[in-house]
Amino acid sequence: MPAARVLADYFDRIVVIESDTLPGGASPRPGVPQSQHLHVLLAGGQRALSSLFPGLEQTLAAAGAQVLQVSTASEWQYPGYESFPKRDLGFPAFCMTRPLLESVVRNHCAAIAHMTTRQRCRAQRLTASEDGERVTGVACLHSDGSVENIQADLIVDASGNGQLTLNLLAALAIPAPRETVVSVGMGYSTTMFEIPANPPAEWRMVATLADPPANRRSAVLAPVEGRRWMVTLAGRHDSKPPEDEAAFMEFARQLRTRTIYNAIREAKRCAPILRYGFKASRWRHFETMERFPSGLIPIGDTICRFNPIYGQGMSVAAKEAHLLRGLLQSALEKGTNLSSLPCAFLAQTPSIIDAPWTTSVIPDFLDPLTAGERPPDLEGSLIFGAALRRLAYEDGDIHRLMLEVQHLIAPRSILREPAIVARVMAVSARAKEPSGCQR
Repeated sequence: MPAARVLADYFDRIVVIESDTLPGGASPRPGVPQSQHLHVLLAGGQRALSSLFPGLEQTLAAAGAQVLQVSTASEWQYPGYESFPKRDLGFPAFCMTRPLLESVVRNHCAAIAHMTTRQRCRAQRLTASEDGERVTGVACLHSDGSVENIQADLIVDASGNGQLTLNLLAALAIPAPRETVVSVGMGYSTTMFEIPANPPAEWRMVATLADPPANRRSAVLAPVEGRRWMVTLAGRHDSKPPEDEAAFMEFARQLRTRTIYNAIREAKRCAPILRYGFKASRWRHFETMERFPSGLIPIGDTICRFNPIYGQGMSVAAKEAHLLRGLLQSALEKGTNLSSLPCAFLAQTPSIIDAPWTTSVIPDFLDPLTAGERPPDLEGSLIFGAALRRLAYEDGDIHRLMLEVQHLIAPRSILREPAIVARVMAVSARAKEPSGCQR
C-alpha cells in the first residue's frame, strides 16, 4: 500500500492485486497469517509512512493506537541488565495491532480516486516483452476461474515470497540474485490479555531479550487498542513457545526475568494463543545482478525478509517506498524515462537494508545453533555491541544514538565515528581488566 500510494502521484491508473477478501475494518485476513502476532512500527518507518499518508499518526491515535515515548514508558531487559535507564529520547512509538495499521492505511488509499483494488484476485505470473528486456503486465486468476492479463507501465512485486520475480527471471534465463541466508529456527506464540485495573506504574511496554545459549526465550508485552496487552513469546530451536495456556504461562515464567509473567499471571486472557514459525532471514542481492528487466520493482520482503523478532520488516518496506518516491520525482524533473528506474532503485536498497540486517543478524549469531553466512569480523562486532550497550547504560546521549540507529532514524555509521569508537573501546578494555584493578 505505501508503494501504491507513491505510484498514485506519478501514474494515471493504479491497480492493487489482492488475493484476499478485504475486511471492512481492523480484522485479520488469511493472506497475512502472521497478522495476529505483535508488529512493531519503528520510528523511522513511522516517519516514512507519515510522509506518504499525511495525518496518519493522528488517525492511528484516534483509532486507539497507544502512543509511548521511547524509552520513558518502556522496560528494556537486555542480557545482563534487569532494566535499562528510562530516559526521554525525543521520539514516540505507536503500539497497535497489525490489522489496525492496515485498516488505517487502506482507508487512506481508498480515498485515491484512480487507485483500485482487485480483491479475490491472485497474481499468477509476470509477462514480458518478446526480447525479455521489459516486464509488460501480470496474468491474474480471479475467484470465478477467469484469467485476466493486466498491462502496466510499471509493476511492483510486493508479494512477499518473491516467487513472481524469481519465476520471471527463470523464464527469461536470467540467473537469480545471490542470497544471504541466516537460519534462526524462530518460533513464537501470541495472545491478548485485558489490561488490569491497576497495571504496573513504572512501565507500559516490556521487552525481555534472550541470552543464548543459556536462555533462548524472549518476550514482548505491548499495549494495543481496546485496553489490551498483546504478549508475544519467542524462542529458538528447541525452545519454541507452546500454544496451550498452562505451557504458555510456564514459558513466560522461565524468561530471564519474571516481569512479564508477574504482569499476566492474574490478568484475564481474551484471545486464543496462536503460533507462528520463521526459519531463516533472507536477503536477495538484486543490486549485484548484471541484468534486470525494466518495468519491475521488487520491494519489501521480496528483497529482504528479516527475523521478525526485531520488528524491522514494515519499517524497511515503508522506507523503500519513500526511496521509490524520490527516484520517481527525480526522473520527472530530469525528463528521463522509466527504463533505468528498477536498477537505480535496487542499487540504493542496500543503504536502507544494511543497518537493520546487521543489527539483527549479529545478535542472532550469539546463538551457536544459528547457521548461515557470518558477517565479517563477527567476534569484534559482538564485543563492540556489548561495550556500546554498557556505554549507553551509562550515557544518555549514547543511549539516544543507539536507539536512533535501531529505529532507522540515524545511519549505523554514526556509531563508528572516531570519538564514539574510542569511548566504546575504553569500556571494552575496562570490562577485560581483572576484578582487582582500579582505574
